[in-house]
Amino acid sequence: MRKIRNPYATAGRAEYQCFGCSPNNEIGLNLQFWEDGDEVIAKWMPRKSLEGFANVLHGGIQATLLDELAAWVVQTRCKTVGLTSSMEIVYRRPVLVSAGEITLRGKVKEVGTRMAIIETELLGNDGKLCASAVVKYFLIQPDKAAEEYFYPGADAF
Repeated sequence: MRKIRNPYATAGRAEYQCFGCSPNNEIGLNLQFWEDGDEVIAKWMPRKSLEGFANVLHGGIQATLLDELAAWVVQTRCKTVGLTSSMEIVYRRPVLVSAGEITLRGKVKEVGTRMAIIETELLGNDGKLCASAVVKYFLIQPDKAAEEYFYPGADAF
């Protein structure tokens, strides 16, 4: 596995406050990513402050984790940025906060010139599937991605 560099964090932009991946956002998820073959993965420790029911990670946080992972799949595999078009999520079992670290896995299912379809999974500490999502992204032209979304190019990762 190779750790994926977060070029946004090293660009010196204090305004970089992404809820999903910025190390500057004290209430954010602070995700970090790795390449594992054709997949992008992340490991993350659930926090009690993000519960829905007692000891259960809020479903909206689970969706956010899967969407953020899919965004990094787009940036590293599709070599541009994308905007979420739709997300179809299936919750299979509760993510228990007390169970410890979870794993997120994602990969490109299909990519065209304007749309990418990303498959994602959230696995509990025991390796069992807790949630999965198919996320569709509108792809932004690379020159516009650089200009309007500060996309540094695929080599920066």
